[in-house]
Amino acid sequence: MVTITERDSSSRSSRQRASIKEWAGLAVLALPTVLLGLDVTILYLALPALAADLQPSSTQALWIMDAYGFMIAGFLITMGTLGDRIGRRRLLMIGAVAFGVTSVIAAYSTSAAMLIAARAVLGVAGATLMPSTLALISNMFGDVRQRALAIGIWATMFALGMALGPVVGGVLLERFWWGSAFLVAVPVVVVLLIAAPMLLPEYRASRSGPLDFTSVLLSLAAILPAVYGVKEIAKAGLEPVPLLALALGALMALIFVRRQQHLNDPLLDMRLFGSRTFSAALIVLLVGLVGVSGVMLLVTQYLQLVAGLTPLAAGLWMGPPALMMVLAGIVAPLIARRIRPGYVVGAALTLSTLGYWLLASVDVNSSGVGMAIAGFSLVYLGLGTIAALGTDLVVGAAPAEKAGSASAMSEMVQELGVALGVALLGSLATFVYRAQVSATMADSGAAEMAGIVEESLWATVAAGDSLPAGVLLEAQQAFTAGLNVTATVGGIAILALAVLSIVSLRHVGAIGGEAQERADEKGEPCSLC
Repeated sequence: MVTITERDSSSRSSRQRASIKEWAGLAVLALPTVLLGLDVTILYLALPALAADLQPSSTQALWIMDAYGFMIAGFLITMGTLGDRIGRRRLLMIGAVAFGVTSVIAAYSTSAAMLIAARAVLGVAGATLMPSTLALISNMFGDVRQRALAIGIWATMFALGMALGPVVGGVLLERFWWGSAFLVAVPVVVVLLIAAPMLLPEYRASRSGPLDFTSVLLSLAAILPAVYGVKEIAKAGLEPVPLLALALGALMALIFVRRQQHLNDPLLDMRLFGSRTFSAALIVLLVGLVGVSGVMLLVTQYLQLVAGLTPLAAGLWMGPPALMMVLAGIVAPLIARRIRPGYVVGAALTLSTLGYWLLASVDVNSSGVGMAIAGFSLVYLGLGTIAALGTDLVVGAAPAEKAGSASAMSEMVQELGVALGVALLGSLATFVYRAQVSATMADSGAAEMAGIVEESLWATVAAGDSLPAGVLLEAQQAFTAGLNVTATVGGIAILALAVLSIVSLRHVGAIGGEAQERADEKGEPCSLC
């Protein structure tokens, strides 16, 4: 095997066209990309069945959902740098093995704590896969137009995996237990391990310093306390311990940034944030994913726990939003060849706000399902657009030698956005739900059942016939009110994001424009685009 260093790769002509082997390699890289997106959302429909089996508390349920995303976000920068040093294909294969083994452990978890731990390890393994796939694509495709297409396909595959998660989860839960949602990873990992050595060349940086473990620890010390603080404040309010955790996270983040500024070979080059395009595109990805993931969890639960659909039926109802996402992911880059990407993103997000408005109007009646799906389809229209264009904007705004760091940042904010959306908007919905059912239970005189009903809607549904008459309907109405409030907040944020996209990205030229082409031929970032 011939190992191609970063220097060798950068010396290639930017017009070298990829062969069939590179495109076949892209298909191989699409496998872990879809899998990672799938693993973000596949548990949304499995959560009620999982909750009935493992009996997690509401806080544990949130951790089961987002421990994966937070750990990916925490380790992405580290793993991106590690791949440059030991080889990107090697790290991809190591991570794939770890992901497959841990998925089996998660599938057969016997407690909520065990599943949370498995999800956290899956996050670390996932962090090895994501930067490796995008970095390899950047190296494999020398022609700028082919590279843009390949990155667009990569971004769409991740978004497609997120969209298909509820569908796949619903099909599996119709026939198997909740753990089958994790076993989907096993055949994907097997195919990847067989095909990767044949179709993916190895790439590693020719010159790089040692991995700065202090920076690794500082990055984790910044993210994890902040995560804890957000979750605990959402659960218990402004208590001293969560506030101290947030303060500690902020302090560690400041120390991390200052250290990166003084290192010759930093874990994260802070100069990347000097690009307005880079920073604005990251904000679009972060806030956009917060809004989508926050309402996604609630919509999938609404279909099962309020509308009473089976997991399979609920998963099939999620098909139209998935189709809308794929359509947006394909069409948006084509439109952006003639219209500036900032305008395309702004227009798509504006349409998404109509979807949030529909979700804010959903009720417990039979017509609520159609309205929820129509609204969520518009929400996914915005997601498909920012997934396809956002990554290209982030990577394209960075110098060629910093493409790896830029890729890791793009992936990190998307994963962080998903996890924050579940934690923040999910907690907001829980707050509204509990506020309403507390008053209901006080009036019903069934104080002995208050703890079950106030815990969560899935606990209320599980209680079934033991509940007083009318309590389940009141709980469903309270949950729907939480969905309405969350969608309202999300819609306001997305509308503001649409304006930000238009204003902050209006200087970015159409994809493949003359200014961009001249910059790509020189191997430079396009400051005029």
